[in-house]
Amino acid sequence: MYNRYLTDRIIKRIGSGKAIVVIGPRQVGKTTMIESILKSNDYLLLDGDDPKTRTLLTGPTTQQIRSILGKYKYIFIDEAQRIEGIGLTMKIITDRFKDVQLFTSGSSSFDLSNKINEPLTGRKWEYQLFPISWEEYENHHGYLYAEQDIENRLLYGFYPDVLNNVGDEIGILRNLVNSYLYKDILSFADIRKPEILDKLVQALALQIGSEVNYSELSQIVNVDKKTISKYIDILQKGYIVFKLSSFSRNVRNEIKTNKKIYFYDNGIRNMVIGNFNPLSLRTDKGALWENFLISERIKQIEYKESLARTYFWRTRQQQEVDFVEEYEGKIFGYEFKWNKKKIQKLPKTFTKAYNSENKVIDRNNFRDFVTINK
Repeated sequence: MYNRYLTDRIIKRIGSGKAIVVIGPRQVGKTTMIESILKSNDYLLLDGDDPKTRTLLTGPTTQQIRSILGKYKYIFIDEAQRIEGIGLTMKIITDRFKDVQLFTSGSSSFDLSNKINEPLTGRKWEYQLFPISWEEYENHHGYLYAEQDIENRLLYGFYPDVLNNVGDEIGILRNLVNSYLYKDILSFADIRKPEILDKLVQALALQIGSEVNYSELSQIVNVDKKTISKYIDILQKGYIVFKLSSFSRNVRNEIKTNKKIYFYDNGIRNMVIGNFNPLSLRTDKGALWENFLISERIKQIEYKESLARTYFWRTRQQQEVDFVEEYEGKIFGYEFKWNKKKIQKLPKTFTKAYNSENKVIDRNNFRDFVTINK
């Protein structure tokens, strides 16, 4: 089992009088992590996927909740988004049963957050769990193994089941995409035309690292821009993709409103387009490298509670910076290259305008970028 960075952070919150909520995509290890935290305690597991549990926890009175909890001081409600009115039930547990520590997990931010945010205002610690991070992977396997396996990680990603089933990565990813992407998200978001979602995800997968044009996507998918925007929002809340906005302050001809879209996991992206060819045969090697680096950086920023804000930068004259961070009033610019063959610099326009600290991230120095030391 991989040791997760969030484990120690969550342990410190036990007994704080607030619910501990862990959200993220299916199959990233939320249940495994919480159960590892609780393994030395006697706890009650309530599974939201179980119809009987859903019935029990839908609109119970305080007395009914008392009967359900019994003598347990640790309660774990798994897949809580499946339970109607779960926010109010969690509020009652947190307010009325002060000696009980409540843990909750959920597989989609758009479903669980909508149900608990208002009832649990000021009553919860919320954490996002992603697929295994490079830091967690290297800590588990060691530097040498991780170094030798980097190309596989660009192809197959970091879902725990993928890492634990070497040789069957494509089969695992196929099941993940079919069950989570095309079943869970469709049902959670009440999407009535799955073929539109399918076309859109494929179009986005082929455009990672490029600016996304909603008008162009609407023509590809054959729906209006409003529908494109809605579906991308659903994919983001379902932890399939995330957006980078353009950085713009005071340089003439900067691109101000465009977005780039990346996948949280390279393996999911490659499954969507059906391409697991080795890097030596690929034309999208640079895009895979960029997606890997940025998704890993996003994990680090979230896990280590960094206040960094993330962007990309481009002008209409095609000057570009792959990744921009704003942190404590300072601007940092990053360029990504799989192999740095010559001295490369970021655009002078950007450097001069923002007095930025710049760095080219390549195959030899990427570890500092994907591991933030507090």
